[in-house]
Amino acid sequence: MLLFAAGLLGGMINSLAGGGSFVIFPALLFAGVPPVLANASNTYACLPGYVTGAIGYWKHIAPHKGRLALYSALGLVGGFLGAEALMRISDEAFSVIIPWLMAFAVAIYIFGQRINRFFAARSVGSKRAARAGAIGLSVLLLAISFYGGFFNAGLGIVLLAWLALAGFEDVHAMNGLKLLISAVVSVVAVLRFAATGSIAWVEGSVALAGAMVGGFAAAYFSHLVPAKVIRGFVVVYGVGLTVYFFWGVYG
Repeated sequence: MLLFAAGLLGGMINSLAGGGSFVIFPALLFAGVPPVLANASNTYACLPGYVTGAIGYWKHIAPHKGRLALYSALGLVGGFLGAEALMRISDEAFSVIIPWLMAFAVAIYIFGQRINRFFAARSVGSKRAARAGAIGLSVLLLAISFYGGFFNAGLGIVLLAWLALAGFEDVHAMNGLKLLISAVVSVVAVLRFAATGSIAWVEGSVALAGAMVGGFAAAYFSHLVPAKVIRGFVVVYGVGLTVYFFWGVYG
């Protein structure tokens, strides 16, 4: 019941404002799933939302088909390497870095819109930089995909900032590409986790089912709940959760 409720709330938050991993991941931990498995299972639970979202945005993604092969390749390589790194870390070591990962993800969530505006305001220069510094942008996407394979929370917001830096201006195309890259990263990560038995299938599937129901319900009733209210809740909850994890490790 806890995991389904967490998935339900996480799916609603992802649909309305993003940040559902802040609910699903700690719920898996509280349910007794070991840290590394909880992180991998969170990626599994969030995957369907990325895939269906990308499909829904396909008409906005299609004009950029020429870039999809490169973006997908970088997402696959980075996501696999991130997942591989997670598989090589112990639960004890991962528990120590969870507070820092949560702090980074929450900070990105809080300041993500400002970061996106900062890069969008320089989009003209970014287009020239994209031509001159394509390698640098590719390396950065590879690093972001690595982060997504290692720790899923906050990935979408970081990807939006990268897309703004790459010169994109259409918000619908950016959201679609964000979801597509997230799906690619998560698919290869989940396959890697599954190959080593590193997903808590029962717990993760319960959260996944809740997330699918929550995402659909939120999309249907989205006009009733302002996104700013949801974002405010996620910020307060995320900060409190980060403090909790820091206290648990260093208190």
